[in-house]
Amino acid sequence: MEASSNAAAKKTPLYGEHQRLGAKLIDFGGWMMPVNYPPGILEEHKATRSAVGVFDVCHMGEIHFRGKRAAEAVQRLVTNKVGALLDGGAMYAVACHESGGIVDDLIVYRVAAEHFLIVVNASNIDKDFSHFSSNVGSWCEIKNESDATALIAFQGPKAASALAGLTKSDLASLRSFRFLPNRQVAGLPAWIARTGYTGEDGFEIFTPAEHAVAMWNALLDAAASAGGKPVGLGARDTLRLEARLSLYGNDLSDTTTPLEAGLGWVVKLDAGDFIGKAALVRQREAGLARKLVGFEMRERGIPRHGYPVKDAQTGATLGEVSSGGVGPTVGKNIGMGYVPAAHAEPGSRLVIDCRGKPALAEVIKGPFYRRAGG
Repeated sequence: MEASSNAAAKKTPLYGEHQRLGAKLIDFGGWMMPVNYPPGILEEHKATRSAVGVFDVCHMGEIHFRGKRAAEAVQRLVTNKVGALLDGGAMYAVACHESGGIVDDLIVYRVAAEHFLIVVNASNIDKDFSHFSSNVGSWCEIKNESDATALIAFQGPKAASALAGLTKSDLASLRSFRFLPNRQVAGLPAWIARTGYTGEDGFEIFTPAEHAVAMWNALLDAAASAGGKPVGLGARDTLRLEARLSLYGNDLSDTTTPLEAGLGWVVKLDAGDFIGKAALVRQREAGLARKLVGFEMRERGIPRHGYPVKDAQTGATLGEVSSGGVGPTVGKNIGMGYVPAAHAEPGSRLVIDCRGKPALAEVIKGPFYRRAGG
């Protein structure tokens, strides 16, 4: 990622705060976002793994569904079982095209029986809203409230204790993928969700955009008292990669299916007639031609997005690296990529072409990093 000063890029409500903190800012998917703050990415990564990191994720999208058919509408759009959610419950899911390709990966929140929130990726807000509206727009009210909503992530092993000082809400009993609407954090209106994208325990705090700066600074102060700090996109990427969490646009796209991406666990064929179901049934019955794998480098070389992945025996190109880099916590160079199913078994050897220098890699099972007790 290279620094940019694109005047056309959107700015989150926290843009001025990032400037004040000396952040390196770039155009990321049409948004001016911090890559890192002084002294750098490694310190931010370590702070999140050991204490708490605070992330500006205000660029993410919030789309609300309201009405008697809201649950039915959301179920038509996503692959996971919406009927399993209770009020205050959340679930990870994907929305698919009829082809089975992924429109977006997202989180569904059930606020009430007739009110659902879907949080979508920043670069897909307009695409997703159009997809949702064109398919179920007549079923219920669908409202894009992204610009009115600020979202700040508060992640790390000390997140719960640090946040407890800012709210009267019972965080100890708030389980993973549950949320508390209509609460207060630092005296400001907030929804508190126990969700995140780092592989650590933590929270995502929703607040009206006009309160974003005050909320950010309160959370920064709480994090600092626990040894934490603000974290930019650079460490957000290394953290999610270590946890083997996919990134839309890299590991997921309109041409990859959730089954190929290892997300079969969010595809519930008994959930209802969701868009893409027929294609996914056919693919499951026929067997997968390719799979997204995680691999560790066994020879010197850092895998980067787009690097060719080759057969270790024949040298034939199998695919390319979808995500890759250094794993600071695990102390290894790691990556992900799609390869033919025959090469996807743990222990399979691959060769990554690192700018013309071949380096051996090995397919592994599961995440590269798993937090203690996680």
